[in-house]
Amino acid sequence: MGRPSQTNVVPNWDALYEVAAPQDGYFSAAQAREVGYSLPLLQYYLGRGRLQRAARGIFRLVHFPAGEHEDLVVLWLWSGREGVLSHETALALHELSDAMPATRHITVPSAWEQRRVKVPDGVELHFANVPASQTEWVGAVPVTAPLRTIEDCVAEHVSPEWIEQAARQGVERGLFSSAAVKKARGRKSVKARST
Repeated sequence: MGRPSQTNVVPNWDALYEVAAPQDGYFSAAQAREVGYSLPLLQYYLGRGRLQRAARGIFRLVHFPAGEHEDLVVLWLWSGREGVLSHETALALHELSDAMPATRHITVPSAWEQRRVKVPDGVELHFANVPASQTEWVGAVPVTAPLRTIEDCVAEHVSPEWIEQAARQGVERGLFSSAAVKKARGRKSVKARST
Protein backbone atom coordinates (compact mmCIF):
# COMPACT_ATOMS: atom_id res chain seq x y z
CA MET A 1 0.00 0.00 0.00
CA GLY A 2 2.92 2.35 0.62
CA ARG A 3 4.86 3.55 3.59
CA PRO A 4 3.14 5.46 6.43
CA SER A 5 3.01 9.23 6.19
CA GLN A 6 4.66 11.59 8.66
CA THR A 7 1.37 11.90 10.56
CA ASN A 8 1.77 8.28 11.77
CA VAL A 9 -1.56 7.39 10.17
CA VAL A 10 -1.18 4.36 7.95
CA PRO A 11 -2.26 5.25 4.39
CA ASN A 12 -5.57 3.65 3.57
CA TRP A 13 -6.68 3.66 -0.08
CA ASP A 14 -10.27 2.79 0.89
CA ALA A 15 -10.39 5.78 3.25
CA LEU A 16 -9.00 8.04 0.51
CA TYR A 17 -11.65 6.69 -1.86
CA GLU A 18 -14.37 7.44 0.73
CA VAL A 19 -13.14 11.04 0.93
CA ALA A 20 -12.97 11.43 -2.85
CA ALA A 21 -16.17 9.61 -3.87
CA PRO A 22 -18.70 12.29 -2.86
CA GLN A 23 -16.43 14.89 -4.50
CA ASP A 24 -16.49 13.31 -7.98
CA GLY A 25 -13.17 11.56 -7.29
CA TYR A 26 -11.32 14.72 -6.22
CA PHE A 27 -9.62 15.46 -2.91
CA SER A 28 -7.26 18.01 -1.43
CA ALA A 29 -3.80 17.36 -0.07
CA ALA A 30 -5.13 18.26 3.39
CA GLN A 31 -7.88 15.63 3.10
CA ALA A 32 -5.32 13.06 1.94
CA ARG A 33 -3.08 13.88 4.89
CA GLU A 34 -5.98 13.09 7.26
CA VAL A 35 -6.08 9.51 5.93
CA GLY A 36 -2.31 9.02 5.95
CA TYR A 37 -1.09 10.31 2.58
CA SER A 38 1.86 12.70 2.73
CA LEU A 39 2.82 14.87 -0.23
CA PRO A 40 5.73 12.54 -1.14
CA LEU A 41 3.34 9.59 -1.14
CA LEU A 42 0.88 11.49 -3.33
CA GLN A 43 3.80 12.25 -5.68
CA TYR A 44 4.58 8.53 -5.76
CA TYR A 45 1.02 7.70 -6.81
CA LEU A 46 1.06 10.50 -9.37
CA GLY A 47 4.13 8.87 -10.89
CA ARG A 48 2.46 5.46 -10.86
CA GLY A 49 -0.56 6.83 -12.71
CA ARG A 50 -3.09 6.22 -9.93
CA LEU A 51 -3.68 9.94 -9.35
CA GLN A 52 -3.87 13.06 -11.48
CA ARG A 53 -3.09 16.59 -10.35
CA ALA A 54 -6.13 18.80 -10.93
CA ALA A 55 -4.72 22.01 -9.44
CA ARG A 56 -2.20 23.03 -6.82
CA GLY A 57 -2.92 20.80 -3.82
CA ILE A 58 -5.91 19.09 -5.49
CA PHE A 59 -5.85 15.58 -6.92
CA ARG A 60 -8.18 13.13 -8.66
CA LEU A 61 -8.43 9.36 -8.55
CA VAL A 62 -7.63 8.32 -12.13
CA HIS A 63 -10.20 5.54 -12.45
CA PHE A 64 -13.09 7.45 -10.89
CA PRO A 65 -15.99 8.10 -13.31
CA ALA A 66 -16.18 11.66 -14.63
CA GLY A 67 -18.62 13.98 -12.88
CA GLU A 68 -20.90 16.57 -14.42
CA HIS A 69 -19.38 19.63 -12.71
CA GLU A 70 -15.78 18.62 -12.08
CA ASP A 71 -14.39 22.13 -12.61
CA LEU A 72 -16.68 23.38 -9.86
CA VAL A 73 -15.60 20.61 -7.49
CA VAL A 74 -11.98 21.67 -8.04
CA LEU A 75 -12.95 25.30 -7.36
CA TRP A 76 -14.77 24.32 -4.17
CA LEU A 77 -11.76 22.31 -2.98
CA TRP A 78 -9.51 25.27 -3.87
CA SER A 79 -11.59 27.30 -1.39
CA GLY A 80 -10.74 24.79 1.32
CA ARG A 81 -14.36 23.62 1.19
CA GLU A 82 -15.37 27.00 2.65
CA GLY A 83 -16.90 28.48 -0.49
CA VAL A 84 -20.41 28.21 -1.88
CA LEU A 85 -21.08 28.42 -5.64
CA SER A 86 -23.20 31.49 -6.20
CA HIS A 87 -24.55 34.19 -8.49
CA GLU A 88 -24.77 33.28 -12.21
CA THR A 89 -23.04 29.95 -11.53
CA ALA A 90 -25.78 29.05 -9.06
CA LEU A 91 -28.48 30.18 -11.51
CA ALA A 92 -27.10 27.70 -14.04
CA LEU A 93 -26.75 24.88 -11.48
CA HIS A 94 -30.33 25.36 -10.30
CA GLU A 95 -31.42 25.54 -13.95
CA LEU A 96 -33.22 28.80 -13.22
CA SER A 97 -32.17 30.64 -16.35
CA ASP A 98 -30.45 30.25 -19.67
CA ALA A 99 -27.37 31.89 -18.15
CA MET A 100 -24.14 30.37 -19.44
CA PRO A 101 -21.65 32.40 -17.40
CA ALA A 102 -18.09 32.62 -18.69
CA THR A 103 -16.98 33.44 -15.15
CA ARG A 104 -17.45 31.02 -12.26
CA HIS A 105 -18.76 32.66 -9.10
CA ILE A 106 -18.05 31.49 -5.57
CA THR A 107 -18.90 33.18 -2.29
CA VAL A 108 -16.30 32.72 0.44
CA PRO A 109 -16.50 33.79 4.09
CA SER A 110 -16.09 37.50 4.80
CA ALA A 111 -12.81 36.80 6.62
CA TRP A 112 -11.28 35.98 3.22
CA GLU A 113 -11.27 39.69 2.37
CA GLN A 114 -8.17 40.02 4.55
CA ARG A 115 -6.36 37.18 2.76
CA ARG A 116 -4.00 37.55 -0.14
CA VAL A 117 -4.94 34.70 -2.44
CA LYS A 118 -4.29 34.00 -6.09
CA VAL A 119 -7.76 33.67 -7.55
CA PRO A 120 -7.94 31.05 -10.32
CA ASP A 121 -8.49 32.35 -13.85
CA GLY A 122 -12.12 32.83 -14.77
CA VAL A 123 -13.29 33.01 -11.15
CA GLU A 124 -14.95 35.87 -9.30
CA LEU A 125 -14.87 35.78 -5.52
CA HIS A 126 -17.70 37.24 -3.48
CA PHE A 127 -17.36 37.81 0.26
CA ALA A 128 -20.22 36.97 2.62
CA ASN A 129 -21.02 34.50 5.36
CA VAL A 130 -23.68 32.28 3.79
CA PRO A 131 -25.66 30.43 6.47
CA ALA A 132 -26.33 26.72 6.02
CA SER A 133 -30.05 27.53 5.73
CA GLN A 134 -29.27 29.39 2.48
CA THR A 135 -27.13 26.60 1.00
CA GLU A 136 -28.08 23.47 -0.95
CA TRP A 137 -26.07 20.74 -2.63
CA VAL A 138 -26.21 20.24 -6.38
CA GLY A 139 -24.29 17.06 -7.02
CA ALA A 140 -20.90 17.29 -5.33
CA VAL A 141 -20.88 21.05 -4.66
CA PRO A 142 -22.61 23.45 -2.26
CA VAL A 143 -24.63 26.16 -3.97
CA THR A 144 -26.56 29.14 -2.67
CA ALA A 145 -30.25 28.27 -2.34
CA PRO A 146 -32.45 29.53 -5.21
CA LEU A 147 -33.87 32.57 -3.39
CA ARG A 148 -30.43 33.56 -2.03
CA THR A 149 -29.08 33.19 -5.57
CA ILE A 150 -31.62 35.65 -6.91
CA GLU A 151 -30.91 38.02 -4.03
CA ASP A 152 -27.17 37.92 -4.82
CA CYS A 153 -27.77 38.42 -8.54
CA VAL A 154 -29.99 41.43 -7.93
CA ALA A 155 -27.38 42.96 -5.59
CA GLU A 156 -24.62 42.46 -8.17
CA HIS A 157 -26.72 43.91 -11.03
CA VAL A 158 -26.81 40.70 -13.07
CA SER A 159 -28.79 40.97 -16.30
CA PRO A 160 -32.43 41.79 -15.41
CA GLU A 161 -33.50 39.32 -18.11
CA TRP A 162 -31.77 36.45 -16.26
CA ILE A 163 -33.20 37.55 -12.92
CA GLU A 164 -36.75 37.77 -14.31
CA GLN A 165 -36.41 34.36 -15.94
CA ALA A 166 -35.04 32.85 -12.70
CA ALA A 167 -37.79 34.43 -10.61
CA ARG A 168 -40.50 33.19 -12.97
CA GLN A 169 -39.11 29.65 -13.14
CA GLY A 170 -38.55 29.50 -9.37
CA VAL A 171 -42.13 30.56 -8.65
CA GLU A 172 -43.49 28.10 -11.25
CA ARG A 173 -41.43 25.27 -9.73
CA GLY A 174 -42.58 26.17 -6.20
CA LEU A 175 -39.07 27.02 -5.00
CA PHE A 176 -40.22 30.34 -3.53
CA SER A 177 -43.10 32.80 -3.75
CA SER A 178 -43.26 35.95 -5.83
CA ALA A 179 -43.51 37.91 -2.55
CA ALA A 180 -40.21 36.36 -1.41
CA VAL A 181 -38.54 37.46 -4.66
CA LYS A 182 -39.84 41.00 -4.19
CA LYS A 183 -38.41 41.06 -0.67
CA ALA A 184 -35.06 39.64 -1.88
CA ARG A 185 -34.69 42.52 -4.31
CA GLY A 186 -34.37 44.95 -1.41
CA ARG A 187 -31.33 43.33 0.23
CA LYS A 188 -27.74 44.63 0.08
CA SER A 189 -24.81 43.52 -2.04
CA VAL A 190 -21.85 41.34 -1.13
CA LYS A 191 -18.33 42.45 -2.05
CA ALA A 192 -16.53 40.79 -4.96
CA ARG A 193 -13.01 40.27 -6.32
CA SER A 194 -12.09 38.71 -9.66
CA THR A 195 -9.00 37.86 -11.67
